[in-house]
Amino acid sequence: MKDLIAIYLLAVNAAAFLLCGWDKRCARRGAWRVTERTLLLSAAVGGSVGFLLGMRAFHHKTLKPKFRFGVPAILALQLALAAVLLWKGAPV
Repeated sequence: MKDLIAIYLLAVNAAAFLLCGWDKRCARRGAWRVTERTLLLSAAVGGSVGFLLGMRAFHHKTLKPKFRFGVPAILALQLALAAVLLWKGAPV
């Protein structure tokens, strides 16, 4: 089970990172953009670390409060949930 969780988290964080980079590329070229909802969803489903790294690496969405404060808040909630699950002894 731990291996599946690790693989999932690796994949979703890589996807969130790449999605951030792709949206930045589209923004520079004036092309069709990824919706903010999709970007935030990529963080919410477990890709918050990848998205934060993407924000820094690509200098993307760093000034928008929804992302500047929202993505770290999502990460904090995910870490709190993980801590509670580990503390309660949930099978992992």
